[in-house]
Amino acid sequence: MHVLIVSHSCATALNQELHARIQRETGWKITLVVPDLWRDEFGNELRQPPCEGLESSVIRCAVWKNGSIIFHVYRMRWHRFLRELKPDVIYMNHEPYALATAQVCHANNRTIRVPFGFYSCQNINKKYPPPFSWLESMVYRSSNFAFPITDSVANVLKAKGYEGRQTVCALPLDPERYHPRLRQNPPERFPKSESPVIGYVGRLVEPKGLRTLATALGMIRDLDWRMVLVGTGDFQPEFERLLTEQGVRDRIFFAGYVPHDETPRWLASMDMLVLPSETQPNWEEQFGRVIPEAMACGTPVIGSDSGEIPHLIRRGEGGLVFTQRQPDEFAVALRQLITGPKLRRQLAENGRHWVEHEISLPAVAGKMIEAFETAVMKQDRGQVAAQMLLPKPSHALAQP
Repeated sequence: MHVLIVSHSCATALNQELHARIQRETGWKITLVVPDLWRDEFGNELRQPPCEGLESSVIRCAVWKNGSIIFHVYRMRWHRFLRELKPDVIYMNHEPYALATAQVCHANNRTIRVPFGFYSCQNINKKYPPPFSWLESMVYRSSNFAFPITDSVANVLKAKGYEGRQTVCALPLDPERYHPRLRQNPPERFPKSESPVIGYVGRLVEPKGLRTLATALGMIRDLDWRMVLVGTGDFQPEFERLLTEQGVRDRIFFAGYVPHDETPRWLASMDMLVLPSETQPNWEEQFGRVIPEAMACGTPVIGSDSGEIPHLIRRGEGGLVFTQRQPDEFAVALRQLITGPKLRRQLAENGRHWVEHEISLPAVAGKMIEAFETAVMKQDRGQVAAQMLLPKPSHALAQP
């Protein structure tokens, strides 16, 4: 089988590993189209060599609207490209309402018409104006399979009119890359501390619950702890002011931006991770990828009940959940883990076990392989059935 995958996130080699795993397990041919260069949300320009196993499989393509996940499109003559490539199945690692998805979907409909599918992490039912709503509907009608990252996302797709097959595939990670042993080799900049270290990894923006975090930290001033924050954002100056008001600013280390492939060592070096996100009118946590990453590193998590956060923590049994915007509940959870090394160890073991069995690269790759095979087999059966329904040619008998 020949699988064509189009993905802006695979501009980084780390995100290509899932597809390399599929190729190794099946022997299929993978063609991966990625932006020649991608600007991430922090303004970094990403262009990395392919991961091991995909060295001859990656096609780099210039894009318009670089850095916009929804509005970017590939500068590719897709009709001609698809006719020449002749893949058996096409997977867009893009949302169904993204312009790039519509771009490739339309070309497939007009040319080779092979099984087509997409990815989604939208857990709020949002309606878009034309022409985006028209393009989204076209993708739904034309798709044979979809990979929502959670059950909530699957429900949204169904509510918006998608009737095809859905396979819930969590954002995967490599449990060998994210591992508790990394704690033995902390990052050079990680502050040395004999006290329990509270960690945070993500954007420093107000919807992430940083006001609530500052208040909760003030409520546990009597305990011995330190905190490390990885990430940048426009709320940092205000957050630092709040920490000063709470009398805890001197216990906080701001690490700033850390490349994604370096975060495992930071996570493993923390004693607990916090994710106090707060649902907004048009946003809630879609997955909280840092939660399973922390669990894989043996780091228990304290998270709010926003979006998918509580579901991940409870399914993995790797942490504690508090009610968003409630600093007193947050402080209670922090106090439990800071003063309970035995509890931290048990939660760490639970989380690691869940990651290995449910959302590791092998687990997710297996689900995707089965979905690709099913889509192609259904296509083949449909073509055979259509051929059987065609009228058979009649042949006049020769007259003597």
